[in-house]
Amino acid sequence: MQTLTGISLEDVQAVYDGAEGDLWELVMGEQIHIGGFASSMDLAERAGIGGGMSGVDLCCCNGAGMRFLVRFRDVDHMTGVDATTTVVERGRARTLDEALADRISFVQADVCDSGLHDATADFVWGEDAWCYVDDKNRLVAEAVRIVKPGGTIAFTDWVAGPEPMDGAESERYLRFMKFPNVLTLDEYQQHLEDAGCRIQEAIDTQRFPAYVDLYLQMLTMQLTYDALKRIGWDSELMSALGAEMQFIQQLAHEHKISQGLVIAKRTV
Repeated sequence: MQTLTGISLEDVQAVYDGAEGDLWELVMGEQIHIGGFASSMDLAERAGIGGGMSGVDLCCCNGAGMRFLVRFRDVDHMTGVDATTTVVERGRARTLDEALADRISFVQADVCDSGLHDATADFVWGEDAWCYVDDKNRLVAEAVRIVKPGGTIAFTDWVAGPEPMDGAESERYLRFMKFPNVLTLDEYQQHLEDAGCRIQEAIDTQRFPAYVDLYLQMLTMQLTYDALKRIGWDSELMSALGAEMQFIQQLAHEHKISQGLVIAKRTV
């Protein structure tokens, strides 16, 4: 596990309450995760998510993943949990605008202590967001508590790749991304197994390098004006953010960071 002290939930909330969160959405779309629609469909198909099911999205952000599942996988109902006011309010508004509020609800809470009932969801879902949570053990335990015995936990996340980062690389990466830590796929599997789950699949999707290339191309070739507008026309900040994105691009191509996909079943 790569760890950096001093990164808190309040730091993450500041990103998604402010201009930096808007910038991520500009580049990545409402589905603020690597691979967008195709990644969501791949995860849902591998996990067998479909009609007649109800689910919980932990770290749901603006709810785009839930709207995807209701529209394109015919999921009956989704409950999203996120701690950041701006994205929860935005998600509720978008869900209402899309006439899906009867099938999607939001809870603003710490995802490690959601307040949801035990063993009520057919599946727990996450897309490239659990990396923001400090206590991954508590997060996994919460997911297992919420899902029914025999139910599914399916998520993608930014994980440590097969090639290790050195100390300086790890600190720079975690500080820029506001990640308190990142796990390896093996560490996620161990947490799930310890919590009473059987792993069905745990893979590197191999998507990361091509998509970070795409995001940088969009920022430099098409969306520069739009990006500057979102950060108050601050060219120095834009250059600094661009340099950090190029650093992430380097790490991705060196296989030091990856998008992991994990599917597990609760067995107890």
